[in-house]
Amino acid sequence: MDRLTSMAVFVRAVDLGSFAAAAAALDMSAPMVGKHVQFLEERLGVRLLHRTTRRQSLTDFGRDYYDRCRLILSEAAAADALAADHHSEPRGRLRITMPVHFGRHCVLPVLMEFARGYPALELDLSFADRLVDLAEDGYDLAIRTGELGDRSGVIARKVARQQMIVCASPAYIAEAGQPRAIEDLMSHRAVVYRRTGPVPPWLFPRDGAPPVEVLPPNRFRLDDLDAVADAAAMGMGLAWLPSWLVRERIRQRALVRLLPEEPPFLYDCHALWLQTPHLPLKVRLTVDALAAALPRLMT
Repeated sequence: MDRLTSMAVFVRAVDLGSFAAAAAALDMSAPMVGKHVQFLEERLGVRLLHRTTRRQSLTDFGRDYYDRCRLILSEAAAADALAADHHSEPRGRLRITMPVHFGRHCVLPVLMEFARGYPALELDLSFADRLVDLAEDGYDLAIRTGELGDRSGVIARKVARQQMIVCASPAYIAEAGQPRAIEDLMSHRAVVYRRTGPVPPWLFPRDGAPPVEVLPPNRFRLDDLDAVADAAAMGMGLAWLPSWLVRERIRQRALVRLLPEEPPFLYDCHALWLQTPHLPLKVRLTVDALAAALPRLMT
């Protein structure tokens, strides 16, 4: 067996916690994963994993060997990236994860147009709102909006800013009246977005001061932005949403933008990748394309 391939299989088995999960991720059988690990153990003369029918865990030596393998695989990937760059065009597979709606509405059109110019580039795109671990899940690039949280070992580049605006349907405005100032929002009902934890407040920027935070009364809390926009269009209440998401609904008069004199709150949108000695050309050019095109799509 090829030692580098076996190292990669071993690292993936550790990262994912089982031979079965590694087999699914690598498109091979679980027994074949076991053979790669066994090959390494026989070659080294040392056990890497404690294995039972229910769980597996690293031996002390296995933990040190795992860390070394990750370094070696990272350097090997960087060496391959040098060769790819030599061809002066991005090629090979690029795995990208992104939020569902932002990805579909904004990122996907940019990536499809970008890929037209590079026929040797393959795109594996994942649309999911959960935060992934770039290393453990095997992604080259992640697109995220809002706060980034822990960024250890990760490089982030701002590629766009997302404008948040308040809107409602004409039917709701006819029934409940139109808010003229931020203070009026508290006398209205709202449809709000919540994924986990408490409902995030609506934010309105103030020069040289923290943003004003408002959370109108709400009994409809949805974890899907499109559903929030649909419910608002049905007259169920006010909504605070990205302008790119409701642009077409506003154009068709299904929704009306409210408080237009208030500057929109801006959520930063970032591209993230793992810190590496050599950034692959396919990643660098993709991020450049997103930074150039996304701001135009989001205004």
